[in-house]
Amino acid sequence: MTGRAPLVVVGDALLDEDIEGVATRLSPDAPAPVVDVTEDRRHPGGAGLAAALAARGGREVVLVTALGDDSASEAVRRDLRGRVRLVEIPLKGSLPVKTRVLASGRPLVRIDRGGGTPGEPDAAVREALAQAHAVLVADYGRHTAGAVREHLRAVVPRTPLVWDPHPRGETPVPGARLVTPNAAEASALCPGDGDSLRAYADRAARLAERWQAAGVAVTLGDRGALLARPGDGTPMLVPPPYRASGDPCGAGDCFAAATAAALADGALPEEALQRGVAEAAAFVSAGGAGNPALWRTSPPPAAQTPRTDAFAVAERVRARGGTVVATGGCFDLLHAGHVGLLESARRIGDCLIVCLNSDPSVARLKGPGRPLNTVADRVRVLEALGSVDAVAVFEEDTPETVLKRLQPDVWVKGGDYSVQDLPEAEALRAWGGQAVVLPYLDGRSTTLLARRAARAAVPPVPPS
Repeated sequence: MTGRAPLVVVGDALLDEDIEGVATRLSPDAPAPVVDVTEDRRHPGGAGLAAALAARGGREVVLVTALGDDSASEAVRRDLRGRVRLVEIPLKGSLPVKTRVLASGRPLVRIDRGGGTPGEPDAAVREALAQAHAVLVADYGRHTAGAVREHLRAVVPRTPLVWDPHPRGETPVPGARLVTPNAAEASALCPGDGDSLRAYADRAARLAERWQAAGVAVTLGDRGALLARPGDGTPMLVPPPYRASGDPCGAGDCFAAATAAALADGALPEEALQRGVAEAAAFVSAGGAGNPALWRTSPPPAAQTPRTDAFAVAERVRARGGTVVATGGCFDLLHAGHVGLLESARRIGDCLIVCLNSDPSVARLKGPGRPLNTVADRVRVLEALGSVDAVAVFEEDTPETVLKRLQPDVWVKGGDYSVQDLPEAEALRAWGGQAVVLPYLDGRSTTLLARRAARAAVPPVPPS
């Protein structure tokens, strides 16, 4: 363990099973698809999945859950061993098993079986909660949260608590820092008309008042999460950093786990929600709970927001006969001149890749005090532009090395250069590339903007 702030997850563990296959024909005795099975995967679900996701990156995680003597309980124990510390409540009955049958990645049917009743928690539960920096309640309506409810009441005045609710589950204990229903759960718990942002904001505010929670964050799929507080008419929408596509199964567990972990690290609720939304998007893009990489012997690092690979983009465009366009620069303070250049460059071909000077490269070219923005911030701003398909960062003073690897069909520069003067022109000729110069908006430059800002920051000296 790395010593990162410990997190306690309380809730209903399940065993999830995915039966993958292909369906190319119907059964002769019924209008039902025949699935030829190609793979059968089993892994912890519910609170077990949330705990495993929270433990990525080496965080200490304790899972308080009900387990029995059945084979499903033993499978969950085996898969969580070495990832989280288990504090068990006795389970009378068997652990629930949820089986999805998928054809070509699309669910056809889900089969639920098993179930039991949690027994009484012991002193180990109270001790685990007392040491937590944050608590996540992953309620799947199987009564573990109810069994531990009084212990949760005792811990909530001093410890941030995130409650991921279920329509058939327990009411969150008063004082929860965040309650995180999804859109369907919020609608079931607080019926009303419509699925507009205003409708969900109203539901969230009413639920926050009903539960005496500091805030309710309704997850809205690819729209992100909407946070409302009791009596506050100004909700906050946290959109995802990009539109994720993939299997959404388990995304809610990932969101809740990442949000609770951020609170354990001392983040504000708004910051925690941003982390939760970003990690859930990355989780879905990576394949969701069915991603086999989640259950390797050595747990993978926490999901990161994927960056588009510039060289892969160029290869894909070239493979289909398209034109690869590239441009370069520091792009320290993005201004109207930059935007116009990038938009014009993108119209020349089928993709635009920006070759971006690293921070040391900018400092060598521009002098002390530059760059004004770090390379991570500059990349993020450029990638947010619709005209930019990818960014490639280079460390040298010129982009010649990255250009030799990228081999664009067209290299674009802005301003009063001539093509013959461009140092990159010679390299482009090696693969038949063409350098071009595009007109630049007069009077726009990062240096001029910085000087103008500096003058505005210094008050004029009054005459003596």
